[in-house]
Amino acid sequence: MAVGGEDGEATITGHGQTVCVTGAGGYIGSWIVKLLLEKGYAVRGHRQEPRTRTLRGLAGAAERLTLCKADLLDGDALRDAIAGCHGVFHTASPVTDDPNWYCYGKTVAERAAWEAAAELGVDLVVVNPVLVQGPALQPAVNASLTHVLKYLNGSTKTYANAVQAYVHVRDTAAAHLRVFEAPSAAGRYLCADGAVLHREDVVTILRKFFPQYPIPKRCSDEVNPRKQPYKISNQRLRDLGVEFTPAAECLYDTVVSFQDKGILPAAPAAPPVPAQL
Repeated sequence: MAVGGEDGEATITGHGQTVCVTGAGGYIGSWIVKLLLEKGYAVRGHRQEPRTRTLRGLAGAAERLTLCKADLLDGDALRDAIAGCHGVFHTASPVTDDPNWYCYGKTVAERAAWEAAAELGVDLVVVNPVLVQGPALQPAVNASLTHVLKYLNGSTKTYANAVQAYVHVRDTAAAHLRVFEAPSAAGRYLCADGAVLHREDVVTILRKFFPQYPIPKRCSDEVNPRKQPYKISNQRLRDLGVEFTPAAECLYDTVVSFQDKGILPAAPAAPPVPAQL
């Protein structure tokens, strides 16, 4: 979610503007902080203590990043973190461990945000990403990235009969900045590259670029018909100038990130040519 300041707008450059990012140490939040700093914003990051090293190492952090340790359920602490900011990027969730409760918590939080925004006259815009992939700035592997890692490290022997849309984490962060900076942005924005892949498509892409890993070749459901992709549109974000990375490239970048961090052995593999992605 992106919440505008008193005038409801942000200039095209961040110089002179201070914004708050909740969940600044998270997968998406840290990328938002990175892009904000690159654009010249002063950033007030709400974070958890163990995740500060990555944020402090970002370009511009020494001059324009302030980290605030605050409980998401502590209203007074949040008000202190937000006070004086031109806008707020709210990416944090009080529920992080259970994927089902996480999704439920995000849904309830958005509903409450719309109700509060209407009551208080707050300029609220919401970006709803699909399954996010791409390199994490932190060393840890989160639930989103486990979606791909399990097909590479031998922890699963089959793939599911299911479909999924994907979006690059860099594009997700860029979309948040764009709706904040665009005076015309309003309402909800679906953030996805546009393609909906079956899990068989996913493992086929992974096997094409990384044949050295034990990638499953068999579906766990050999009885029911193959699940069909649903329709999805990212046109509203494209109309604002957001460009999306193809899903295959998202998956490729994710695996390279695992190799760079030592999560997967980096066996030699020929780099893909653009046409392959």
